[in-house]
Amino acid sequence: MTTLQPNRSKRRRQTRGNSYQNIESATNNFSEENIIGIGGNGKVYKGVFPGGSEVAVKRISHENSEGIRAFSAEISSLGRLKHRNLVGLRGWCKKEKGSLILVYDYMENGSLDKRVFECDENNTLSCEDRIRILKEVASGILYLHYGWESKVLHRDIKASNVLLDKEMNAKLGDFGLARMHDHDKVNNTTLVVGTVGYLAPEIAKTGRASTQTDVFSYGVLIFEVISGRRPIEQGKPPLVEWLWELYRKGELVSGVDPRLRGIGEVDEEKVERVLHLGLLCAHPDPKSRPTMRQVVKLLEEEKTEVDESEGEDMDMYILEKMKAKEIRCSFASLSWSDSIVIGTGR
Repeated sequence: MTTLQPNRSKRRRQTRGNSYQNIESATNNFSEENIIGIGGNGKVYKGVFPGGSEVAVKRISHENSEGIRAFSAEISSLGRLKHRNLVGLRGWCKKEKGSLILVYDYMENGSLDKRVFECDENNTLSCEDRIRILKEVASGILYLHYGWESKVLHRDIKASNVLLDKEMNAKLGDFGLARMHDHDKVNNTTLVVGTVGYLAPEIAKTGRASTQTDVFSYGVLIFEVISGRRPIEQGKPPLVEWLWELYRKGELVSGVDPRLRGIGEVDEEKVERVLHLGLLCAHPDPKSRPTMRQVVKLLEEEKTEVDESEGEDMDMYILEKMKAKEIRCSFASLSWSDSIVIGTGR
């Protein structure tokens, strides 16, 4: 298989043809029966190599220019990122007149959205599992924003892009929209990309992604995982607006997925705390949102303050002690109609 390691271009040229043939064989010639997912840039197949090694194979149309750009983005970003909560990219190959191929670690338990929205009560995730998964995703995003030589903006954080391995560990995947930036540089991209329902309000005005827009999407992820509702559902108010309204009424806990109460006790204090964090992340003012450093610390229930030298706008103590009244006041004069955004679904 073609690898992503540098200074091996000769080896890549020698193995590219065989690699594609091996992948064709592993996926039973990209059989429809092997499809395990369909995204905006192509289909994902399960593959089994000789010896039993299982992989997920993403096939991108060579005629799709958007797909080619997404392919390049995934190679340049995910190919060099290593973290326990990011999907591992094993390699890639390209057929001259056919498809672009990405090969990932196989995630036995599929995507998070299927476990949240498509499971019956007997198989639904417990409250503890949902909060654990949210912590693991936050850890992966923290690494993207601060843990590497460049700042990586994912730009499409949502439940369908969170995958679960054999042990139900969460891993953030699908880096087709990801972009890298120097830590001290501002993203100048103005093309609106992402998924409707997850986009921060400021993206509609500027088209510019940032760590704060990733944080907003993570807040929406918190909402959908805890409430069991999708961000946009026909005949219902948008998820973010609905939960803010419940908060104003003092009924935030009633937004918890009713199936959770059917499978066991719900720690209402803990769940409410996580939902409050979601409200902070989904604040319409990007300057009022926490950073992912602060999010992770809050989820880990640490009481220490963030060092001022890290340049954080809002230290841990303020986030930890912020009262409901103060949050409510900041939203009292907001019109949610001003926060409607237009984006591209994937």
